[in-house]
Amino acid sequence: MRARPLNVTAATAASLLLAASLTACGGSAAADRNTVTVYSADGLKGENGDGWYDRVFDDFEKETGIEVEYVEGGSGEMVQRALREKSNTQADVLVTLPPFIQQAGGRGLLEPYEPRGSEQVSAADKAGDGTWTAVVNNYFSFVYNKKELKQPPATWEELLDEKYENRVQYSTPGVAGDGTAVVIKAMHDFGGKEQAMAYLKKLQTNNVGPSSSTSKLAPKTDKGELLVANGDVQMNFAQSASMPNLGIWFPRTRGGKPTTFALPYAAGLVKNAPHTGNAKKLLDFMLGEQAQRQVSEIGGGFPARGDITPDDANARALADLMNGVEIFEPDWADIDKNLVGYVDAWKAATGS
Repeated sequence: MRARPLNVTAATAASLLLAASLTACGGSAAADRNTVTVYSADGLKGENGDGWYDRVFDDFEKETGIEVEYVEGGSGEMVQRALREKSNTQADVLVTLPPFIQQAGGRGLLEPYEPRGSEQVSAADKAGDGTWTAVVNNYFSFVYNKKELKQPPATWEELLDEKYENRVQYSTPGVAGDGTAVVIKAMHDFGGKEQAMAYLKKLQTNNVGPSSSTSKLAPKTDKGELLVANGDVQMNFAQSASMPNLGIWFPRTRGGKPTTFALPYAAGLVKNAPHTGNAKKLLDFMLGEQAQRQVSEIGGGFPARGDITPDDANARALADLMNGVEIFEPDWADIDKNLVGYVDAWKAATGS
């Protein structure tokens, strides 16, 4: 597996032109034929090559001979990049968190394809038109520094205390999936948009500022640069293996219960993908029994398939972590329709 550069060099452009001319003359371009490009939200690739993506992509390449080229960024960033390339599609598979996978489908970026095993994915975690399906289940969460805070903050309101000044940070709504999730959860917990924005305006006093990538916040929290940051269970649980001061928690309002909502990594076949056949094979592979059984053990997440029930140590620890947390289901149709308005309201409230 190799990471794909963000720009195309002259040499690369020349090789692509040569490949095209060979194909036009009846030849073949092996490098082109045996690749698949994945645009993905961050979180599933390990810091040290030990993440779920690392294992699955390596196994896929060994089994099929198809090389995976990987491009990573925030969920919104990946959708925007795919949109810019719509007339010259580069990606084969797109993986993002909600509501950006719905956004991708609504903007015509995805081609219907139901991978083998998707019949075992719950209806709430896949599109009715077959344009995307969850490959790893996940939940929104926050992290805290266990060394400096013996217990996580009990409530949202506690984060307004002066001891958190310049020690709180969350990723940017509208850019990062987990950042957008901050707005979604606040709207749910506080009972509406206006109440949520009023709170986030107050929190801005302690907030360090925007971050396009949620994955960068956990290392800062582990080191004590931050006391609290946003994240998601899968990514933060995997990171905690090498970050001993990282703890996971779920905010609640004063007098309320800890809450969260599902935030799965959802994958879709990109419309007019340059390697459609290879993309379908990779989607099938990610939802295969072997890869799904590795989701908890290697990735620290939850299998997307309902018929896979792992019992490894990570799976048991994750079950304990979720115990007592109330799970709500956002109205994704409303969020998809009104996302721009919600993000604009957040910008107005916070001055971002």
